[in-house]
Amino acid sequence: MRDVNLKRDVLNLTVIVSALGYFVDIYDLVLFSIVRVASLKDLGVPESELLSVGVRLLNMQMAGMLIGGIIWGILGDKLGRVSVLFGSILMYSLANIANGLINNVEAYAWLRLIAGIGLAGELGAAITLVSESLPKESRGIGTSVVAGIGVSGALLAATIGKYFPWQFAYIAGGTLGLLLLILRVKMLESGMFNQMRDDRDVSRGDITMLFTNLERFGRYMDCILIGIPLWFVIGILVTFSPEICHALGATETVSAGDGIFWAYTGLVIGDIGSGVISQWLKSRKATLWIFQSVSAALILLFLSSRGMSANYYYMLCFLLGCSVGYWAIFVTVAAEQFGTNLRATVATTVPNFVRGSVVLITTAFTVLQNRVGIVQGALTVGIVCVMIGMFALRRLKESFGKDLNWLES
Repeated sequence: MRDVNLKRDVLNLTVIVSALGYFVDIYDLVLFSIVRVASLKDLGVPESELLSVGVRLLNMQMAGMLIGGIIWGILGDKLGRVSVLFGSILMYSLANIANGLINNVEAYAWLRLIAGIGLAGELGAAITLVSESLPKESRGIGTSVVAGIGVSGALLAATIGKYFPWQFAYIAGGTLGLLLLILRVKMLESGMFNQMRDDRDVSRGDITMLFTNLERFGRYMDCILIGIPLWFVIGILVTFSPEICHALGATETVSAGDGIFWAYTGLVIGDIGSGVISQWLKSRKATLWIFQSVSAALILLFLSSRGMSANYYYMLCFLLGCSVGYWAIFVTVAAEQFGTNLRATVATTVPNFVRGSVVLITTAFTVLQNRVGIVQGALTVGIVCVMIGMFALRRLKESFGKDLNWLES
């Protein structure tokens, strides 16, 4: 295996523009969690309904991502990776600009659905394009650069959400997305995709192929399930941290926006670190085992930390962010498990099914918190998510350095 040259193999236009695209995608993806309380209060939602209405709107966004993941994934294998990048960013940018102009909760909910559909296409298409464009020895580093720069978009969202009106935050995110389309004009399509497109006998983007072969279906489900613990941390522990910390008897009021800022600061470090570690260990699976084990320990620590201060909470958010900073490796593993004619479909649907799983996670959390309390409910859901993720990881095959120029039949 040849040595990786960072400048030659990684820092090219495809990686840089993909990273900037994911930066805007993450900004828009987490913005609702940051401005949830302020925006809903401004729209006249009573204090007692902030959690339930917030869960509903978050579920609308995540349901949109489930729908969008399927649509953009299929289009990515049929029309090309670059086409999806254009279409998805245009949709979510316009939806977010419109979101800054609404004056009622119902419009808010439907725009979150539309934005979710648009947001679903960015990451999978970017990771597929980068994975197919870089040498096999360096694609883990390349996808980690995309994710590391990309998740820092949450830091900008947290900052703008804290110091500016929520309407401005939405409009700013949509405007950034439209500006990014200018850079996307110069992006080239994947050579592997172009080669496959010329072969008319190849079935491209046929999502039914994932369900008609038991071994392939098992591969697909394992790729989805290893990401469940990650989204539990972001979708429950961080998003609903004000309510959880109150139940834990926190000595100070905590901010979900500040929690997201510190969690995503950790995610930036974790995503870059996971790429470096997988390169050093020459193993995706070993890297994922390390990160999942650490995150499991930190989930238990978080939910047993009664009487915490705000600073202690933000420190835990940072550490949790570092521990679940395997998003890039997780999506890269999904891309590496499948042939070129299904790769975009898988790499786009997998992360969005994981994100969309927050609908099931929040539903279980809501039911349990009404029966056993918010802390015990979060702990129960968290333990189940971690166990599912580790079971799936155990079944997956190692994919580091795997040649990607092959087809599913």
